[in-house]
Amino acid sequence: EPDPDEYEVVPGRRATRRLKIAAYDFGRKWNILRRLSAHGCDVRVYPAFTPASELLATNPDGVFLSNGPGDPAPLTYAIENTRTIAESGTPLFGICLGHQILGLALGGRTFKLKFGHRGGNHPVKHLSTGKIEITSQNHGFAVDPDSLPADLEVTHRNLYDGTVEGLRSTTKPVFSVQY
Repeated sequence: EPDPDEYEVVPGRRATRRLKIAAYDFGRKWNILRRLSAHGCDVRVYPAFTPASELLATNPDGVFLSNGPGDPAPLTYAIENTRTIAESGTPLFGICLGHQILGLALGGRTFKLKFGHRGGNHPVKHLSTGKIEITSQNHGFAVDPDSLPADLEVTHRNLYDGTVEGLRSTTKPVFSVQY
């Protein structure tokens, strides 16, 4: 008989129990936390400077890297904490600034966009399905695809300028999107 505390993640299906998510707050929006909760997650928010060891000590089912403002490169504390979590094998996912921090933590570089991506209706292609997603964006930096190590796969591309909009690790339970 299956253990009720175990779960299997299947695309399009929810886990069989509420998942414990540790969320780094880099300037997150409340609605993101509400959406995670609506999808079966119990979310505990941690300040941006919290050591990775403190989050990992709670044995979360996953760690969330939130959105937030600005250039990710100077956030060395966040990059180091993200690298530690990725190396632990704990599932890790990020959006917006969290996506950029993840790219840096796993060996990539970021760059400043000439104009930035602002507003709604940005078309993004999900490369494995070919589907186009219409997204809302508000960022001035992007992950450099030429800097990514071999075990990071680009999963989404911006159809306006070709920039990286999503990543996933081929060796760890790690993924992110820019929007």
